[in-house]
Amino acid sequence: MTYTHLFFDLDHTLLDFGAAEEVALTKLLEEYQVTDIKAYKDYYKPMNQNLWKRLEHGDISKVDLINSRFALLFAHFGVTVDGRQLAEAYQKHLKHQGQVYVGAKELLEKLVAKGYNLYAATNGIATIQQGRLEASGLTPYFKAIFISEQSGSQKPNKAFYDWMTQQVPHYQPDQALMIGDSLSADIQGGINA
Repeated sequence: MTYTHLFFDLDHTLLDFGAAEEVALTKLLEEYQVTDIKAYKDYYKPMNQNLWKRLEHGDISKVDLINSRFALLFAHFGVTVDGRQLAEAYQKHLKHQGQVYVGAKELLEKLVAKGYNLYAATNGIATIQQGRLEASGLTPYFKAIFISEQSGSQKPNKAFYDWMTQQVPHYQPDQALMIGDSLSADIQGGINA
């Protein structure tokens, strides 16, 4: 089987979301004059991961996730905030974070040189993912960038993969490979498509 179209997840595959989140979250908490930044981060990270899993399973909407996560974080520490306002401030910081894993750029260079058609396929907010990808310097390697917000559907939903592959010239399922870190969102989603 020869693959011609390679679809790459971004976060935790090519882009180091942990490093990006760390910088953006620190900047946000400093901006809001939080004194115990470590305690806030320690609570935020697992809570946020849980919210994204709930979104992946269709239990909550993206709007609910975005607008509630910082309100939930600060409420845990007895502080009332406007979750939407903090989400906007966080996103402002996050969209400039393009940290990549060691070897990611070199891998993409080699694949392009060998003639593969590369595509980015990611869940997330379009302006943030586009900003992060541009900040990473990886954008030129991709023929197209597919972001769940633009499709109205999240990985692993088949609708996301259908939307994406309809836009790929000469797409053949047996010549395509989805590459990512999540067995449920990336790998199973690609199999289901």
